[in-house]
Amino acid sequence: MAPELLAPLDLAFWNIESAGHPLHMGGLFVFDADTPDAAQRAAALLAARAARIPGLNTRIRPVWLPVGAAARHVAPDYDPSDHVHLAAPVRDFYVAAGALMQQPLERGRPPWAAHVLPGADGTSFAVLFMFHHAHADGMRAASYVLSLLDPAAVDGAPAAADVPRTQKNGFGLRLPDPRKLPGLVRGAVTDAGRALSIGSAMARAAWSVHSSPALASRATGARRADGAIVDLRDVNRVREAAGGTVNDVLLAVVAGGLRRWLDKRGDGSDGVCPRALVPVSLRDPSNPGASGNRLSGYLTRLPVGEAEPLTRLRAVREVMERNKQAGPATGPGAAALLADVIPPLGHRFGGGLIARSGRLFYDLLISSVPLRGAHGLTLADSPVREAYPLAPLAPGQSLAVGITTYEDRVCYGLLADAVAVPDLDVLARSLVEEAAELVAACGS
Repeated sequence: MAPELLAPLDLAFWNIESAGHPLHMGGLFVFDADTPDAAQRAAALLAARAARIPGLNTRIRPVWLPVGAAARHVAPDYDPSDHVHLAAPVRDFYVAAGALMQQPLERGRPPWAAHVLPGADGTSFAVLFMFHHAHADGMRAASYVLSLLDPAAVDGAPAAADVPRTQKNGFGLRLPDPRKLPGLVRGAVTDAGRALSIGSAMARAAWSVHSSPALASRATGARRADGAIVDLRDVNRVREAAGGTVNDVLLAVVAGGLRRWLDKRGDGSDGVCPRALVPVSLRDPSNPGASGNRLSGYLTRLPVGEAEPLTRLRAVREVMERNKQAGPATGPGAAALLADVIPPLGHRFGGGLIARSGRLFYDLLISSVPLRGAHGLTLADSPVREAYPLAPLAPGQSLAVGITTYEDRVCYGLLADAVAVPDLDVLARSLVEEAAELVAACGS
């Protein structure tokens, strides 16, 4: 495969990473072990399968032209066994995952890893999959994971696809077709106008912020992970009784869970209305394995200060409806699209500034990662019991929330600054309590 220039958003993710803020996504999958040696067999299977999946063998390297750019190319010494790690038995999968998520992936190698964590009780094991955000967005990362699990467990799950062929210059890099340049120029003008619109919306979003100090951190670099499970049937009962979408209910659970957590900490939740960035995939669902990040987002003010659960749900539903009507290409949540108008050299030298600016316009990330077509997942004949997506933390932020639905369960994956949020388990329990209260409020 010829080297492929990173798209602007991929380049941004590659350059804003720091030692204290690694920019990889995680997926913690917990399995019921079918035999005492299930974890060992799982590690061997993952290494064998990784050798056959396109894209996992590519690393990211700087290029001479364009100045400041970088490209993906096949690593000549790629060995999948360097990326699959079998740990000693662990007592707590969350503790182990948090410690691993704070460690940056090695940038000289293909930026992914799979850590197999045998349970100390011998009846379970977990796998923490990690993919750098410059290498994969959520949908592509999910495609990689589904390709690594037992193939028969996924209905029509596509393998992670290679990138399409395009023109190459003398450096072997992929460049646009010159016949499309007039259209590209018109697009640049349109992009400039859109950048002004998004920039002004970001400035407005920074006004009258009503967040909580609990959602801010001083960037210690330490990480803590946890998870919560909510019954999908309960979520659907609430949706049917109160209206809106499943996603509206899941966001309302986060809002109510944050309220409970803040009150239990003694921080108080009255008047708190943090800004949550909810990424929106612009990827074609029929090609989840295509390279490059394809993301925008919605900025949603969570009604944490509202005392009544159904009122919180109604407020979430209204703001999400407004976001959808405006579309993912407008508003402050579309900040990721600004990467397209920054030259490569700007990404190279402005990465730190861009990373620190995130705290100015959103307070926490809430990312939904779908496992399309997945049910009855197994690895080495051991079934998946739980699946928790773990989103990266931006500088200055103490909490990120990942959500996925697997079979009849909604799994909330929580990643936090370990110093700012020593009580992440309390937040996890608060999410479960909030879901139960929503069900009760609907009379279900």
